[in-house]
Formats: sequence, structure tokens, C-alpha cells
Amino acid sequence: MSERKIRVLVAKPGLDGHDRGAKVIARALRDAGMEVIYTGLRQTPEQIVSTIIQEGVDALCLSILSGAHDYLFPRIMELMRRENLQDVLVLGGGVIPEEDVPGLIQSGVAGIYGSGTSTEVIVNAVREGVAKRSR
Repeated sequence: MSERKIRVLVAKPGLDGHDRGAKVIARALRDAGMEVIYTGLRQTPEQIVSTIIQEGVDALCLSILSGAHDYLFPRIMELMRRENLQDVLVLGGGVIPEEDVPGLIQSGVAGIYGSGTSTEVIVNAVREGVAKRSR
């Protein structure tokens, strides 16, 4: 019997209109054998959490370049807690200053990966993070 594929939602919250990086990550995760759902641009936190529920994903990868991460990431984490989705791994990436990372981690984001992080690192983070949560 084959192992179930990891399901990942790649999301672009807020008004950020640049999705090249998100598409690169989505393709890398797909090439690594994962099922990937991409939300497209300009998603609200509520839309993202609704998609998590509808798609039954194991992981959420957020990509943001607009600078609104300090509001949007914690808001998504808050909504996920309300919906009892703490078992979903959440990773964030994009242009995020180092000084903002501790607050995002404290809000529940498992890891932050800046521009230039290799796709291999992100693929491994998803695999390892999902494996830890499913034990």
C-alpha cells in the first residue's frame, strides 16, 4: 500500500500582487511528490482558513512580500486556533525582516524562510514538520 501524499496549501495573503516565489515553491513541493493547492493572489485570512478546512491540508505555506506579515500571519493563526486546526503545519516566507521572526514564531508559525532559501530546505521542512505532527 502506498503512503498518503502530503497535502499543502500555498497561499498569498493580503494585497501582495507578486506570486513568482509562491509558484516556485508550489512547483518544488509538487515535484517532491506532494499534492499542492495554490490559492492565487490577494486572499484574506478568512479565505485561506476556509480553504484549509475544505481541502483538508497537512501544511500551509504563506508567501508575502508586502510587509503586512505582522498582521496577516498572526490573524491566520488566530483563525486556525478558532477552527481547531493546530495540527496543520504553517510555514511563512518572503521578505520578512529578521526582527519580526520571533513574533511570528510566537504566534504559531513553525518556520520563516526568507527570499533565496533553497527549495530543498523548504521541501524538507514541510516533510519533517508534517511527520512530527502526525505522530
